[in-house]
Amino acid sequence: MTDRAIAAEPLSAAPADTAASPHVDAGDAGYRKDLKSRHINMIAIGGAIGTGLFLGAGGRMASAGPSLFIAYAVCGVFAFFVVRALGELVLYRPSSGAFVSYAREFMGEKGAYTAGWLYFLNWSTTAVADITAAATYAHFWSMFSDVPQWILALIALAVVLAANLISVKYFGEMEFWFAIIKVAALVAFMLVGIFLVVTSHDVGGSTPGLANITDNGGIFPNGMMPMLLLIQGVVFAYASVELCGVAAGETENPEKIMPKAINSIMWRVGLFYVGSVVLLALILPYTAYSGDQSPFVTVFDKLGVPGAAGVMNLVVLTAALSSLNSGLYSTGRILRSMSLAGSAPKFTGVMNKGGVPYGGILLTAGFGVVGVVLNARMPEDAFELVLNFASIGIIGTWAMIMVCSLLFVRRAEQGVLTRPAYRLPWAPYTQIVTLVFLGSVLVLMWMDGGIGRTTVNCLPLIGAALVGGWFLVRRRVRETSGKQG
Repeated sequence: MTDRAIAAEPLSAAPADTAASPHVDAGDAGYRKDLKSRHINMIAIGGAIGTGLFLGAGGRMASAGPSLFIAYAVCGVFAFFVVRALGELVLYRPSSGAFVSYAREFMGEKGAYTAGWLYFLNWSTTAVADITAAATYAHFWSMFSDVPQWILALIALAVVLAANLISVKYFGEMEFWFAIIKVAALVAFMLVGIFLVVTSHDVGGSTPGLANITDNGGIFPNGMMPMLLLIQGVVFAYASVELCGVAAGETENPEKIMPKAINSIMWRVGLFYVGSVVLLALILPYTAYSGDQSPFVTVFDKLGVPGAAGVMNLVVLTAALSSLNSGLYSTGRILRSMSLAGSAPKFTGVMNKGGVPYGGILLTAGFGVVGVVLNARMPEDAFELVLNFASIGIIGTWAMIMVCSLLFVRRAEQGVLTRPAYRLPWAPYTQIVTLVFLGSVLVLMWMDGGIGRTTVNCLPLIGAALVGGWFLVRRRVRETSGKQG
């Protein structure tokens, strides 16, 4: 099987006299179309629901109060714009290289190189955060309390890595059931929460209702600034929404499956994120929550429900493993696309007989091993240390997707290609507004001080590393593509 192949033709091709020939991307060859509609739908759900809601919402609620729902809603809208823009590109030309492949087409190899390594920065650091989180959550149960955190982190990495290396079917099934667990937990909480509010059932001495908001400082008990500063962390909660675009390259009939999966993200964000936070604010005063405990556990604990903490801890552990699973899967595909273009190490372009790009997966897992070392040396600080750098990778990735979308729309306006019927609404204004929003998130990170400011101050170093890396790979990129770069 050749490593150089012509990518799938656009699903909505332009007339022959105006359309350019289909873009050639070596990274699209060799994959098996084993992901089904149910996998893509649940991957879309799983990507929109992470530990940022199950665990992070407690500390954020304590800081910003009920206004947290505004932060989730605003970030959710922009996350939807990003994945909708990616969805339009997917229907134009499905690719397992996803936005890296589109960056190559519309921005050249330098754009693809930048997009790919920013995405790798996101997921390599997120992998460290995920295995750290998984090890921390496992310590909740007494049977694991005496096991060193680094050993639990290593076990988590090994289990998810094994599933990813076998075949895409195993990844799809694992992600399907991870998403089922997360959705079931949220649905159960929301049903209980609605019952508590409607019946005004006592919860730990507090009566659910609007009074929990109005009598405790209103929607902005600490002012608007805490809510604005939290937006940087809320963005991280939506970090995997672009995953369904990467998975589109390994599914049959993406033109039928993708629009439904992407469109569903919006109402799921509204229901699960915004709805859950509103219920949390109605059930208990915001001062009842803390960053040391999942807000859902807080509610069930005060209700006196036996075993609730253990069940929710399992759900949060599932969310962390789901994120790790997604990161290994997506970076493997992205790195292969880059490798076959010359901008990533050669070994990341190899595939096994099951159509799995194991070289790229192993490289990301290697950074997970760095996380194991961090957990052995500094178990208290490992999570916070990498989280902010992951946020930089997310912001960079989303920005590259919107730039690709903007250039795609401009080419369509020039008559070079034809946009599919499934489009990002209000283009090109949507892309511009989203890019401004992402820039404002960086400003908020700097304003928050502490490690967030330190991370933003490291942007010149990240930029210098990207520039230096380009000079190292540009000769191979030129030789591979046959173009001057």
